[in-house]
Amino acid sequence: MIWSAIELTLKLATVTTLLLLLIGIPLSWWLSHTRNKFKPAIEALVAIPLVLPPTVLGFYLLILLGSNGMLGQASIYFQDQVLAFTFTGLVIASVLYSMPFVIQPLQTAFEQLDEKTIEAAYILGAYPLRVFLTIIMPQAKRGFLTAIILGFSHTVGEFGVVLMVGGNIPGETQVVSIAIYELVESLEYQKAHYLSAGLVLFSFMVLLVIFGINARSRRIK
Repeated sequence: MIWSAIELTLKLATVTTLLLLLIGIPLSWWLSHTRNKFKPAIEALVAIPLVLPPTVLGFYLLILLGSNGMLGQASIYFQDQVLAFTFTGLVIASVLYSMPFVIQPLQTAFEQLDEKTIEAAYILGAYPLRVFLTIIMPQAKRGFLTAIILGFSHTVGEFGVVLMVGGNIPGETQVVSIAIYELVESLEYQKAHYLSAGLVLFSFMVLLVIFGINARSRRIK
């Protein structure tokens, strides 16, 4: 049970982080440059998981992904399967719940770019992809690293949302945080201690890397 939960957690965190980068890069770029009047509302929607109880978000996602929900019915029509209590449902919930931890660092990094260098590259005839890879990404490297680390680690530590949407199915939706909860309920404190200590160490290493990146960036400046 423990190893399958760890494997599933790492798989979920990896898939979620990759999807958040695909969504987050264009959305963060738009938020960092737009003057659209709806920008504050979109920023609030992106950031709402920071203040919303996970069980509330999980409850509404469970309705949306269930057999009577819009996405659940669409999934039944195309795949003959509901999204609730599946790995796909966990991914959808994790993407929404971890979104601010990827969007906000990227948006901040894009807002601090040297626009004159980017404009000069376009004037000299550089293609957008080349500008992104050779100018934007190196300048925003700190934001990308922070977004990846926070998105991955936050997904690893999820509990309320994944429990509501995925339940507790070993090998399918049982992630590490839920496995710890089940071990404690079963009075298997030794195994719960091993998993919990692993998450404590993982969290410490994540924070150590982030603070190290920030300290190095300040020294370079």
